[in-house]
Amino acid sequence: MTPEERIAHLEAENAALREQLAVALAEIQDLEGQLAKDSHNSSKPPSSDGLARKTKSLRQRSGKKPGGQPGHPGHQVRLVAIPDVVVTHRPTHCGGCQHRLPDDALAWVERRQVHELPAVRLAVTEHQICHVRCPTCGVTTEAPAPGGVSAPRQYGPRLRAVATYLVQQQLVPYARTRDVLADLFGAALSVGTLVNLVRQGAQHLQALATEIKAALRQAPVLHHDETGLRVAGPEGAGLQWTHVTCTQDLTYYARHAARGATALEAIGILPGFRGVSLHDGWTSYRHYTSCRHALCNAHHLRELTFVEEELHQPWAGQLKALLREMHTTVEQARAAGVPQLERTVRERFVARYEALLTVRDDADAASRARSATCSTACGPTNTRRCGSWRTSPSPLITIRRNAISARSKCTKRSPAPSVASWGRTPSARCAASCPRGASRAAQDWRR
Repeated sequence: MTPEERIAHLEAENAALREQLAVALAEIQDLEGQLAKDSHNSSKPPSSDGLARKTKSLRQRSGKKPGGQPGHPGHQVRLVAIPDVVVTHRPTHCGGCQHRLPDDALAWVERRQVHELPAVRLAVTEHQICHVRCPTCGVTTEAPAPGGVSAPRQYGPRLRAVATYLVQQQLVPYARTRDVLADLFGAALSVGTLVNLVRQGAQHLQALATEIKAALRQAPVLHHDETGLRVAGPEGAGLQWTHVTCTQDLTYYARHAARGATALEAIGILPGFRGVSLHDGWTSYRHYTSCRHALCNAHHLRELTFVEEELHQPWAGQLKALLREMHTTVEQARAAGVPQLERTVRERFVARYEALLTVRDDADAASRARSATCSTACGPTNTRRCGSWRTSPSPLITIRRNAISARSKCTKRSPAPSVASWGRTPSARCAASCPRGASRAAQDWRR
């Protein structure tokens, strides 16, 4: 091999190694980014944070002192006008001279009321169903039993309702619900009985659930989310998914083994929906093109926190502050009875938003250029030392241009407002006009 061939071979080998190292550095950056994520800078739940890490809250200091604020009405026990029981306590002798006080002597009455639960015990009502034999023909006739009284021993509707309420609404475990009912009421229900009561309650609600689904399909705006659920089975606990679809007034829960489109099709609310679907950007929601889609700014704030803290891009912190300022401005306007912000105010917010997106684009382009220059000048080995690998653009940010926006609150129980298309900026237009004070960036996925 001639010296020229040797040099060419080494240069080709060096270029190949540089490409391999660039891929490895990108993978390392991605893995370190995953390790740096927790519930305050990503969509990971707080339960995944562990005990070693204490996350930072996204809430900002309000500047107010702790406790009740001036003008707060407060909550306290109030005197009722007509008490259930009145007990009069009257002195019989004078506290000064010890003479007996006459019955007609009275100065005033001081009222002191004690709010107490009544004595609680399980009341048992026995229904005696009489069987009477006719003296004429000898036929025995049985008296009709009251509705719902079908067994020799059973629990009444109020006790069944309380048991179901504790398990389903207050999320008290079955065993503890059994203990509560036994301790407070003396009702000895087994865990199996409680399970059957919940199933019976679910069956009674099927018609109502069908009405809720029908009403949700007609709502202008729907909120969607899903979360993992451990379900006990014959082979142990398995992972399933709880899907929620709701508005401010209606909520529908469904459990399914799948997380994605299979479950959404089986639930049957999102297919054919023509309003605005608000969600966290999960891919399965985007498959439905008959509706518009809006992305939650609470997720944007967490993703921007990751870009600001881990990728050290200042524009992310500035955009977080802008979104919060929009939220605060709308909240103050709503509190003052203003239906929407003035056009000039909204346009200023949009201009600032667009400017920050331009800064982001410039920062991404500059970081790519620095990374390429560093790999050539410093060498890939020193790229991590100089820090250019820390400023690469984040693939997590879902704030995009050429989108529409939906007026809605960034929670799952907001009113169902109308949709308006205002051009290029998703979050800015929404935050500045949202009647609930928060914002969601919406994209028209049909384009």
